Amino acid sequence: MGWWQVNADTLAAGRFVVSELAEVTATLQFLERGTAANPAERAWFARYGPAYRERLAEDPVAARLVRIGLGGHWNADFLTPTPAGGTTFSQELDRVRATPPDEARADLEVSRGGPLPAALHRADLSERAADLLEWLWDRVVHPDWPRRRRIIEADIVARAGQLSRGGWAEALDALNPGMRWLGGNRLQVNPRDYPPRELAGVRLVFIPVTPRQGWVSWDAPAQRYAVVYACSGVLSEADRPAVPDSLGRLLGTARAGVLVLLGRPRSTTELVALTGQGLGSVGRHLRVLLDAGLAGRRRSGRSVLYFRTDAGEALLRAQPG
Repeated sequence: MGWWQVNADTLAAGRFVVSELAEVTATLQFLERGTAANPAERAWFARYGPAYRERLAEDPVAARLVRIGLGGHWNADFLTPTPAGGTTFSQELDRVRATPPDEARADLEVSRGGPLPAALHRADLSERAADLLEWLWDRVVHPDWPRRRRIIEADIVARAGQLSRGGWAEALDALNPGMRWLGGNRLQVNPRDYPPRELAGVRLVFIPVTPRQGWVSWDAPAQRYAVVYACSGVLSEADRPAVPDSLGRLLGTARAGVLVLLGRPRSTTELVALTGQGLGSVGRHLRVLLDAGLAGRRRSGRSVLYFRTDAGEALLRAQPG
């Protein structure tokens, strides 16, 4: 199995960051996978899949390098650069575009586990890859970015709550399939048979993305390591219950939406991120729900968490299907 030896100082300095490029790359992997887990994902593929397939048909070189670079036993490093944090999509994309041709081909050979086909022995592979990522950002991700960012920020808040309650062991366990905290400062990052890496004096970041994709990456010269993982609010939002129309008419749509989200304990910060409402609005909704006995609250470490009471659960169950 692949695992990292993470010393205490590195772990203590680890942080969660947002990466627009990681979100685009995860969306690309999701499109390449092409399989839906629920009706909402099927609708998403129906909306974006045809344009994506048309784009690849127009550029078979890009199609081939993506399928090798993201479909092999290891992601091509130049396609998944380790984010520095605090950078824009354009800045991160410039790193992909600036990859020297020899380096891009070498990364793809690692992904493929052998020599590349003759069609990929060319000098513009990084340009082709960057152009495809930029197309995906413009056509698919950027128009939806405010919603996606709210989901990502809500996940970061939830992970911070886990961290305050149970430490890094709870926050990192099962972050990605095959990932778990082994104890003794060891983090299993995947089930593959890779040699361990010692992370001491490096920068470690955790990057949530909305598609159901995840990977690890590192930039050894820059001493940066990253874990990209699928956040709890998925791309399709299929795991978020809908607000019943009757409940919306009774409580108001915004307030009813807050009650629906309290299916598990959440902080006000998480509710703000998930709903896109202001802190004052969320606070007023919570006060009404508390006064009505539909919601309760409890303290967890430094956070105050809100949850549905039995009365709130009964009200939801009483809504017509």
